[in-house]
Amino acid sequence: MEKNKLRNEPDLDAKGAPTVKKKNLVREYAESIIIAVILALFIRTFVVQAFKIPSGSMEDTLQVGDHLLVNKFIFGTAIPFTDKRFFALRNPHRGDVIVFEYPEDPSKDFIKRIVGVPGDVVQGINKHVYVNGKLYQNPHEIHKETDLIPKDQNPRDTFGPVKVPEDSYFVMGDNRDRSYDSRFWGFVKKDKIKGLAFIKYWSWDGDNWRVRWGSIGQLIR
Repeated sequence: MEKNKLRNEPDLDAKGAPTVKKKNLVREYAESIIIAVILALFIRTFVVQAFKIPSGSMEDTLQVGDHLLVNKFIFGTAIPFTDKRFFALRNPHRGDVIVFEYPEDPSKDFIKRIVGVPGDVVQGINKHVYVNGKLYQNPHEIHKETDLIPKDQNPRDTFGPVKVPEDSYFVMGDNRDRSYDSRFWGFVKKDKIKGLAFIKYWSWDGDNWRVRWGSIGQLIR
């Protein structure tokens, strides 16, 4: 009994010559475009997504005009149209730079650094941040203002103490004096985190009309 053939062999016509089935050119292009779109959507939804930095709240770690990639699966792959995630490699850590839905307007994406994880007590005293009673020393932190704003006027320099709830995170910008973050609007829910920022793939200095070549390929720490 003849075995099934696994090779893709051409059909033969009545004279024993191979026949060629021609696809409609438009259909062929349409199929290629559809496959490319589906692949791009899959990658953007589950693997990596590109973002551009529009403001200076994360200077000097991230500058206006930096383009970066965000790992979307490290904290778990989000199931579209739900708050559920699966296959998480790890939980967000203190010090991670994350992209998330802005709590006051979910249509906007923010990028900040995690300062407090669930259960932490975070407090700010005269521009110094304390986590669980200990000074939180972040080598990326900068201050561009020398004045101190009283707590009863503004939480920029002095706030808390506040305890980070379960499945929530306290985030701040590295440019501490010019960042609108958890000091003002509260915590970021875990299910609103889109991913971990990990590398710059392009950087454009719009003020001086030049490429920041030294930033391209730079890991975000």
